[in-house]
Amino acid sequence: MMRERRRAAKRNAATALWRQLPFFVWLVALWMLLWGQFTVLAALTGIVVALFVTRIFRLPPVELSGRVNVWWGVVFFLEFLLSLVKGSLLVAWQVVDPRRQPGAAIIAVPLRTDDDLIMTHVAVTASLIPGSLIVDIDRDRRILYVHAIGVRNQEQLDHQRRSIQHWEERIVRAVGSKEQAHQLSDLRRGRS
Repeated sequence: MMRERRRAAKRNAATALWRQLPFFVWLVALWMLLWGQFTVLAALTGIVVALFVTRIFRLPPVELSGRVNVWWGVVFFLEFLLSLVKGSLLVAWQVVDPRRQPGAAIIAVPLRTDDDLIMTHVAVTASLIPGSLIVDIDRDRRILYVHAIGVRNQEQLDHQRRSIQHWEERIVRAVGSKEQAHQLSDLRRGRS
């Protein structure tokens, strides 16, 4: 009985370590990028700093789905690049067009998945596309508040909201769990 408990505890510790390993590696890489040095010494000091940060500033573990869909990842990346170009051109045109002001709004966008990592990915994606910026997040109610320019009427407002929910769907398909992907598919079918 005690042996099984020890094995279970070791298994749980190994699983937790495996899940946190990508974030630990990212901290080391970030340290090396900040110093602009890709040397053995920078890697070793990065490991020391990452150990210090992860032990002193303990955060709840981030649960990864363990699933990466390469096809949907590529689709997301290509669509993101296209949106970057389109958003840049649109914002540039709105700046140089002297005939009218572009209009702006703060939009509440409800997300459909209850996952902090997905919410963060959606917020970062929406903020990186020119013309929109996340100004607040209501984690408990799963709502992103977005400042968007180029919004003059309800139709454009709804389009902006659907656009951010579309990013949520793309991110879930690329890195979300199968349950999250099925949940979004069921919600979409219910809307249609």
